[in-house]
Amino acid sequence: MKSVFKKIALLFLLIVAFQASCQQIYDFKVTDIDGEAYDLKKLKGKKVMIVNTASKCGLTPQFEELEKLYKTYKDQGFVIIGFPTNDFLSQDPGTNEQIKSFCQKNYGVTFPMMSKITVKGKDKHPLYEYLTTKSLNKLEDNKVKWNFQKYLIDEKGVLVRVVDPSTSPLDNSIIQWIKQ
Repeated sequence: MKSVFKKIALLFLLIVAFQASCQQIYDFKVTDIDGEAYDLKKLKGKKVMIVNTASKCGLTPQFEELEKLYKTYKDQGFVIIGFPTNDFLSQDPGTNEQIKSFCQKNYGVTFPMMSKITVKGKDKHPLYEYLTTKSLNKLEDNKVKWNFQKYLIDEKGVLVRVVDPSTSPLDNSIIQWIKQ
């Protein structure tokens, strides 16, 4: 009987150690589009979609769908965080102020937008290093393919799915994930 308890105790310790080694989005602080600090710890307990955005891309109309999704589910513990980037064919060359104005004027964006960052290459933002590296996110290695790639984060701050840029934010699989 003692050996069973020892095995259970060891298993418990391994689980605790594994959970402690799993980085979460709550470990990151970013800067919002107005230049203010934004601690991702404030998202604890919420489902989160992180999406890299661009103002001059063929997928830019996804802002409208993102805003619709956000307005529909924001009161149910869901938030979208937009990260402008100029990494793909210079499709977001503007300043943070210009990007903010464009998003509000053209799409009525009310979900949190962050300052422009780099999502690929040697200057990749640490949050995107986490999102794209399996040894950090414990899900998968992936590359940001294009603007509007979506990362779904569960209520515990753990990456659970990477969604292709061309997939609509209103895709049924995303909506079902939010609702579950």
